[in-house]
Amino acid sequence: MSLDFDAVIVGAGFGGLYMLQRLRGAGFKARVFEAGKGVGGTWYWNRYPGARCDVESVQYSYQFSPELQQEWEWTERYATQPELLRYANHVADRFDLRRDIVFETRVTEAAFDEAASAWQVATDKGEKVMTRFLITAMGCLSSPNTPKIPGLVDFKGPTYHTGNWPHEGVDFTGKTVGVIGTGSSAIQSIPIIARQATHLTVFQRTANYTVPAHNRPLDPAYLHEVKAHYPEMRKRAKTMISGIDFKVNIASAIETPEAERRRQYQERWDYGGLGFMASFSDLMLNDRSNRTAADFVRGKIREVVKDPETAERLAPKNIIGCKRLCVDTGYWETFNRPNVTLVDVSDQPIERITANGLRVRGRDYIFDCLVLATGFDAMTGALLNVDVRGRGGQSLRDKWRDGPKTYLGLTMTGFPNLFTITGPGSPSVLTNMLPSIEQHVEWIGDCLEYLRSRGATVIEASPAAEEAWGGEVGEAAGATLRSTCNSWYVGANIPGKPRVFMPYIGGFPAYIERCEAVVKAGYAGFALT
Repeated sequence: MSLDFDAVIVGAGFGGLYMLQRLRGAGFKARVFEAGKGVGGTWYWNRYPGARCDVESVQYSYQFSPELQQEWEWTERYATQPELLRYANHVADRFDLRRDIVFETRVTEAAFDEAASAWQVATDKGEKVMTRFLITAMGCLSSPNTPKIPGLVDFKGPTYHTGNWPHEGVDFTGKTVGVIGTGSSAIQSIPIIARQATHLTVFQRTANYTVPAHNRPLDPAYLHEVKAHYPEMRKRAKTMISGIDFKVNIASAIETPEAERRRQYQERWDYGGLGFMASFSDLMLNDRSNRTAADFVRGKIREVVKDPETAERLAPKNIIGCKRLCVDTGYWETFNRPNVTLVDVSDQPIERITANGLRVRGRDYIFDCLVLATGFDAMTGALLNVDVRGRGGQSLRDKWRDGPKTYLGLTMTGFPNLFTITGPGSPSVLTNMLPSIEQHVEWIGDCLEYLRSRGATVIEASPAAEEAWGGEVGEAAGATLRSTCNSWYVGANIPGKPRVFMPYIGGFPAYIERCEAVVKAGYAGFALT
């Protein structure tokens, strides 16, 4: 059976676009299948009000092309979804990528043909192609989670999910709105919905920590300075656990005098953004240190929110940073508005959705529109929505029944020639996604070139290497406070999903070093045939 492609890439987000560009440059014949009508991935689908990146735009960007870095002009400190989508489209056009992308086509099945040492890939359009390598670039947060609340189909008004927002937008002017969820997408959208709606009711199961963005237009002089020193910034970022160029205070929070500690927190607070967690080096390692940061943020909530009862409901009880820290613009202030109501459903969940709203503790709440800000089946959901079958017809769903198993977050035993960009077991969501994506793409591209130079057609992780890496991922997670709460990092937001800490928490520099060591040792842990 002849091959149609050297590689098929699933997804045309930032991972898929760069993977296509990288393989093309190395002389491989590649095809991308994309479910949407356009490029952009996360930033194509997530169009809810207020959607923007929580990593500063000058760092949440490609670095593989110095020319691209210099020519693109970011307008805001934190780029909005429309700007990020324009950037993705600019990249697709600049590198002429669209000619190898098939849009509005979803990959439904992929099976490894052992006789041909290739993957047969099927789409929802009835197309079947044979490819030597299959590379998934489907994103970590791309399978929206619709909660199984009784009566959801009974609601008469429009229902929206933040992860699959209407592209024409939604105007809530004159409407009463109910929002379920208080995670990142809710924290970004609630202030804007509240300004439009006649009344907004927010249903909160778990309060979340959020720090102010202090977003602003980017000063041309600042941009000029960044562009003049991009290589130095990128180099520094690669030495940071998060892959973001933060200033990290190496001191211990609990060992720092209280006045100095508060000064450090206030300084980070005034600057804004995720760098708040770099206030001290042991916030995710020492429970007492973590409590000082959590208390500081809770104090800020009580300062801002005028109603003491509402402030207490909004104050998280868990460890700060255990769930992904959110970045907001006017979130807590929104609950001072007379047209906003907070309903706590932590003790008693929503009973059911009704034709005109929903019911909690026997009380009916009535609204015109329902917004589900209920997140994603993170890390594994998108992959498991495809019927992937490896050696002997083993399904990926069966392999991952007790939680995802990978080698380096890149490959899996029993699934030869399959690569996952930012898969479970890689730093991905715990880092700046763009550098993580680029590191994976370059590792995969180098690997395919190595195989070609050796005349090898199959690469597969050994069971021992996969098992050992799983142990390293678990051990790293167990050494921090991040694995101590019910977050989507462990799949806790999806009923029945195995509780496994999915991303590698050891940090971006340690991960890069590990991947490079594998290559230097002749792709240690892999069988090449």
